Amino acid sequence: MGMPPSNPLSSPKLKVAGGESLIWGRRTYVMGIINVSPDSFAGDGLASDLPAVVEQALRFQAEGADLLDIGAQSTRPGHTPISVEEEQARLLPALEAIAPEVALPISVDTYRAPVASRAVEAGASLINDIWGLKADPKIAEVAAHYGVPLILMHNQEGTDYQELLPDIFASLRESILLATGTGVAPENIILDPGIGFGKTADHNLEILRRLEEFRALGHPLLVGTSRKSTIGRVLDLPVDQRLEGTAATVALSIVGDADIVRVHDVKEMVRVCRMTDAIVRNWRPAGWRQ
Repeated sequence: MGMPPSNPLSSPKLKVAGGESLIWGRRTYVMGIINVSPDSFAGDGLASDLPAVVEQALRFQAEGADLLDIGAQSTRPGHTPISVEEEQARLLPALEAIAPEVALPISVDTYRAPVASRAVEAGASLINDIWGLKADPKIAEVAAHYGVPLILMHNQEGTDYQELLPDIFASLRESILLATGTGVAPENIILDPGIGFGKTADHNLEILRRLEEFRALGHPLLVGTSRKSTIGRVLDLPVDQRLEGTAATVALSIVGDADIVRVHDVKEMVRVCRMTDAIVRNWRPAGWRQ
């Protein structure tokens, strides 16, 4: 049995793997990435192959994912944005195929309110906005209307900062105020520092080194480092050889008090999380004996 949670943050009403209520601080929650774009940076885009999408969702569930995150538009550097109509045409069939098959909350990765609204109606139970309401503030209205958690990520054009963390904190506070001012419950706000978005490799490493400072913002943290270019830069490895580098960043994110890690390699990162949780959060598996 797991040890009592130490995180005082209020938790949203979500059931994760095994029907367990999500409680911040109990353990690290693993979010498995499902890309239905044809041009994902990680090379894992499934496009319109619905059987493959469902197969991946079921595999992630079996491997121990707590949540799924499905997105239909690539966010890799240099990507070409698609229309709302095309994003919905890619996303909704996949979401409608997955939702009845898994017993996990599904997050929709979009920064457009019309897409978010349709996705929640189709079975999504979280909204993951990579622009933190700066691209389309009406996403907050969708989250408030349906009462679903909202992930607010820091993002910006370019990589210029006066001071890295203070600038990121100021931007995230603006996002939080936009959300709560529109009616999103504070316990439904999750923050993401935006590793790899509007940041250099050195910025990303500094954020990971100072991650615990984000606790001053008063909301749980999601961290997404999986297979990203900073790992490639440090290790001089292509995207398909960044598993160990990802594992290191995931473990150290947990040391820095991350609550959710967003990953491509679910089986391996669940193991990394559980081992790290046993040390950092005093978590223990069911049936643990001294």
